[in-house]
Amino acid sequence: MNAAVLVADDDRPIRESLATALELAGYEVTTCADGVQALAALHAHPFDVVILDVMMPGVDGLGVCSVLRAEGNRVPILMVTARTETPDRVAGLDAGADDYVAKPYDLDELLARIRALLRRMDTQLPTAPVPDIDREPVIEVGPVRLDPAARRVWSHGQEVALSRTEFDLLDLLMRNAGIVVEHHVIYDRIWGYDFGPESKNLAVFIGYLRRKLDVPGDTLIRSVRGVGYTLRGD
Repeated sequence: MNAAVLVADDDRPIRESLATALELAGYEVTTCADGVQALAALHAHPFDVVILDVMMPGVDGLGVCSVLRAEGNRVPILMVTARTETPDRVAGLDAGADDYVAKPYDLDELLARIRALLRRMDTQLPTAPVPDIDREPVIEVGPVRLDPAARRVWSHGQEVALSRTEFDLLDLLMRNAGIVVEHHVIYDRIWGYDFGPESKNLAVFIGYLRRKLDVPGDTLIRSVRGVGYTLRGD
């Protein structure tokens, strides 16, 4: 069965052209012109991915995202924004979005991000309980503890709420603690697509992780300029 995608954008030409491209790529597409319509559609039908424009009349994309997360709806959300400043992108992540892309976007990149979100959902489908002996051990690096099986994280003894993308990124770095994980490897493992050296996507997520974990600067997640990131607890 083809994945169902909801597209919410108040710009009709953009909305219709994106819907056409997604249908040609094999997705079942529903479109909405504002946040109120989007919430109504999401309450009426299940979707596999939601694409939200940030700036919409009435309830904007951030509002839709916040409402869904408050309701416990964990549908993958890709935020689309014409705002390119880091604080604006962080606002989307803070509202609970899993990823974002800036306008004007490259269609191939957008499709790659959708595929990555769907793949991550597939790997997180519930399975039958397994004996404790098969449970993955908790990973600890410095003040941070990560439980891969429960997808929970603690920092300085306090539980931290992370989005799906943030958790996957931290999980990758903690499993490779002490090793420099290169940019292209992170993009491939987390997003399934290498967005190139000019992309700020990874840097925004790293900065957000640092703030949520309450570990300042490069003391835990360290930048290796021009190469990648490494996580060290010393």
